[in-house]
Amino acid sequence: MNAKRLTKLEMQIMETLWTRGQASIREMQEAFPGKKKPGYTTIQKTVYRMEEKKVVRRTKRVGNFHLFEPTVSRDAAQRKLIDDLLAMFGGQSRPVVAHLIGAGKLSRADLEYAENLLSELKKEAGHEG
Repeated sequence: MNAKRLTKLEMQIMETLWTRGQASIREMQEAFPGKKKPGYTTIQKTVYRMEEKKVVRRTKRVGNFHLFEPTVSRDAAQRKLIDDLLAMFGGQSRPVVAHLIGAGKLSRADLEYAENLLSELKKEAGHEG
């Protein structure tokens, strides 16, 4: 499935759905921290837009409300965001990596993970070829 571009609010709503599996609009709204909680109608309109984008779907009706579930995985949505970010840099990852290091957001453990991942990819490529 080709992941759609999600806004920050949509990603926050999706976090609730990925964590819970399914939720009502009220449950999605209540998952926001106190001072940053959008209004019910804001969440409702956003969820309906997300339904049009086919990133969520209604699963069932309970009383007078619907439950929604994600149709896009967290991994697919994150990959789309990262691909969009890299596209802004002409596909070059170095400026992004340099910023992450400079901002202290890339740890030694992150670098070791990346090195191990690159090593695994090289091994897989060697076996195919």
